[in-house]
Amino acid sequence: MNFLRGVMGGPSAGPQPSGAETIQKLCDRVASSTLLDDRRDAVRALKSLSKKYRLEVGIQAMEHLVRVLQTDRSDSEIIGYALDTLYNVISNDLEEEEQDDSEEENSPKQVDDLGSQFTEIFIKQQENVTLLLTLVEEFDFHVRWPGVKLLTSLLKQQGPQVQQIILVSPMGVSRLMDLLADSREVIRNDGVLLLQQLTKSNAAIQKIVAFENAFERLLDIITEEGNSDGGIVVEDCLLLLQNLLKNNNSNQNFFKEGSYIQRMKPWFEVGDDNCGWSAQKVTNLHLMLQLVRVLVSPTNPPGATSSCQKAMFHCGLLQQLCTILMATGVPADILTETINTVSEVIRGCQMNQDYFASVNAPSNPPRPAIVVLLMSMVNERQPFVLRCAVLYCFQCFLYKNQKGQGEIVSTLLPSTIDATGNSVSAGQLLCGGLFSTDSLSNWCAAVALAHALQENATLKEQLLRVQLATSIGNPPVSLLQQCTNILSQGDKIDRRGSKVQTRVGLLMLLCTWLSNCSIAVTHFLHNPANIPFLTGQIAENLGEEEQLVQGLCALLLGISIYYNDNSLENYRKEKLKQLIEKRIGRENFIEKLGFISKHELYSRAAQKPQPSFSSPDHMMFDHEFTKLVKELEGVISKAIYKSSEEDKKEEEVKKTLEQHDNIVTHYKKVIREQDQELEELKQQVNTLKSQNEQLQTTVTQQVSQIQQHKDQYNLLKVQLGKDNQHHNSHSDTVQMNGIQVEEVSKLKEELEEWKNKHELLQGQLREKDSLIEKLKPLQLETGTEQSSQMSKSSGLEHNNELQKELEMLRTQIQLQSAEISKLQAENQKLQVMNTSADPALGDSSATAAKNLELEGRLVQEVKELKSEVKALSEEKASLKQHLDSSNSTVAILQDEKSKLQQEVAESKKEQDDLLVLLADQDQKLSALKNKLKDLGVPVEDEDDIESGDQADEDEDGDEEEQD
Repeated sequence: MNFLRGVMGGPSAGPQPSGAETIQKLCDRVASSTLLDDRRDAVRALKSLSKKYRLEVGIQAMEHLVRVLQTDRSDSEIIGYALDTLYNVISNDLEEEEQDDSEEENSPKQVDDLGSQFTEIFIKQQENVTLLLTLVEEFDFHVRWPGVKLLTSLLKQQGPQVQQIILVSPMGVSRLMDLLADSREVIRNDGVLLLQQLTKSNAAIQKIVAFENAFERLLDIITEEGNSDGGIVVEDCLLLLQNLLKNNNSNQNFFKEGSYIQRMKPWFEVGDDNCGWSAQKVTNLHLMLQLVRVLVSPTNPPGATSSCQKAMFHCGLLQQLCTILMATGVPADILTETINTVSEVIRGCQMNQDYFASVNAPSNPPRPAIVVLLMSMVNERQPFVLRCAVLYCFQCFLYKNQKGQGEIVSTLLPSTIDATGNSVSAGQLLCGGLFSTDSLSNWCAAVALAHALQENATLKEQLLRVQLATSIGNPPVSLLQQCTNILSQGDKIDRRGSKVQTRVGLLMLLCTWLSNCSIAVTHFLHNPANIPFLTGQIAENLGEEEQLVQGLCALLLGISIYYNDNSLENYRKEKLKQLIEKRIGRENFIEKLGFISKHELYSRAAQKPQPSFSSPDHMMFDHEFTKLVKELEGVISKAIYKSSEEDKKEEEVKKTLEQHDNIVTHYKKVIREQDQELEELKQQVNTLKSQNEQLQTTVTQQVSQIQQHKDQYNLLKVQLGKDNQHHNSHSDTVQMNGIQVEEVSKLKEELEEWKNKHELLQGQLREKDSLIEKLKPLQLETGTEQSSQMSKSSGLEHNNELQKELEMLRTQIQLQSAEISKLQAENQKLQVMNTSADPALGDSSATAAKNLELEGRLVQEVKELKSEVKALSEEKASLKQHLDSSNSTVAILQDEKSKLQQEVAESKKEQDDLLVLLADQDQKLSALKNKLKDLGVPVEDEDDIESGDQADEDEDGDEEEQD
């Protein structure tokens, strides 16, 4: 301690030591002192000097501080001082703050170099980083927090090297993930900053962090902090989420599969009162919108983007974004980013595009959101960035959306225009922007209208019907004619902005309109002023600005040649080529055509779909148009050099190919129809099989039920035989022993028993009746649906068994009737003998009366049983009739089955014949291709033709669905 007092400026009579000497003494003290307190005080002193004497402390003390970290792990205080000292030496943050007001230009660079050099020294020994990871695991605040800050600083200075060391360290990334679960907010927040630096540009670490449940923890933190209303912690979490998801398809898929997209919806629940947006809230919401765009970026794989788009629709996220889009009081930059986000959420997703078309602005009367956005796009008072965002949104709405394209074009057609003028349509806004005096509106409207025609030949033809009223008293002109008129007037119209921009926009619209549409080319050539204007523009030697216009004019003229169907005698392909040769020259024409792809703005536009320009003057090319130029530049160059004979041969080959394509298409259609018929027949066969199985199961159940009834019947028969034997033994006893009162009473009891048994048999008959009633509908169903001989034989067996049961019941009833009559005769004999032998019996008359009554009842019951047997025989006859009808139905079904099998065999034979025809056609096609190649004509590969066929089929399918 006395040593430290002297070092730190206590009263001393001698000269004061310099800073370097003091640091050297402190380092010696740290290295040589045996007492922990002395080492701790020395490290504390080094920490206090490390900010002012950063270079000296870093050079002299770094090795001693690392040794302290290794040897004094048990004392958290000295470890904390050592980590803070190393942080002050390595970090550039503190030094930059002190030098903010410095006038030296080289200071920031020197600071960066110093921190980077010290970091390189520290990580040269990889064990140092591993030791630091171990210290970060300590729960002690004075150890963990400075350890986190030091590791963050190391990653800032030498990111890739430190990332690699952590990646190969056992459980290195997992140990750092525990920081997000720390209950102390300071450590948790600095842990987020550490993970930001750790995950930069390292896909492997990003995947590990994501699978360590980072998404769940970060979303929980954002929710706890208040979503978009939270502080800078929310911003840090959003930046970390962007690091994890951007350009990482695996993490994006994991984010979607984990249902984390649904948890993003509350971020965008903005209240009705949108006044007073804080700067932090604007930043947070901006980052949230960017995070949504990361998931649906056009640069992602199409499948991943599509699944995220659908998930955003189903969870209501798209609806929430559209609410912000139509809300009032939203800051301009948030509104712009929201438009860009909605654009990419709906791009290429039919379901989302349909929903967006149905969104209305909260106005009176309500207007579609598309119309409101287009009003902003053609309004020159709106910010430039906002107008670009609206154009991007319109392009994304029409991307691969033929239904939306048709709706936009339909608002321009005469039959659908609102004559009352009460509402403004999208088509009217586009025409208004196309012919306004603001060049930026001209360009945006032209590009938007070109996207409405993109890859849709039908709409290109329909748009030729659009007529415009230019002025009162003059006849209307077509939209195509008006575009060419404005293009030819050029500099004569006074416009705000770049005049070249308007002409470029109109030329891009015309090139898109005329490409792959011969009818539009014919309409364009029908105006005698168009071709002279184009050749005049191309032939002139204009300045550098006009070179772009010359290139586009050359492209438009090339399209007029390549897609010309020679329907106009004065503008046939050959004559147009001769015109180019005389007035321009082929080489000059090709050179002017190449001006487009060589332009710097063309290269910028070709990079990504979103129109992002630094200033309105740079807004020249559209992304989709660059694709068209790339596609047409080569074929136009070849078409210019072809002779008339080559054109004729090419036309003949094209006609032959078209005929072949028509034949192939016809056979494909036939095969498709036959496939459908085969599928229907297979379904019918499967249905019949299932019905047959059901009938077989039904028959099996009936057989088992009948077997059960047989068993019951046999059991009753055995019981009846025993009762008969018992009755015969009693009769013999009466005859042998004479007339006794006891025997008479026994006979009465036997009569009662027979009566009960008779009633039991009647119950059994009723059960048989009910069973027959149940079997009737089943037998009918069997008759109408049975399809096999097995079920028929089973039905016959069932009827035979029922007939046998009825016969057995009938014989049983006859036996019972005979026994009852025998008992009646014996009873009468006993009564006579009883009256003559024993007159003292006073109850004989009463007994006789009872016996007579019993006899009457038995006779009545026997009659009833006979009637029931008769009814059963009638039912048996009806069942037999039903069985006969079922047999006939089975025969009919078997005939139908054989017919179906014959039809299947015939269809297979037809398919084989068709395949043979297709093979012959393919041989002819290959021979034609060889001829074309001998003539020097480029021929598309078979895969390209098939892909074209497939595309045509897909387009036909889409048009049929629209119809």
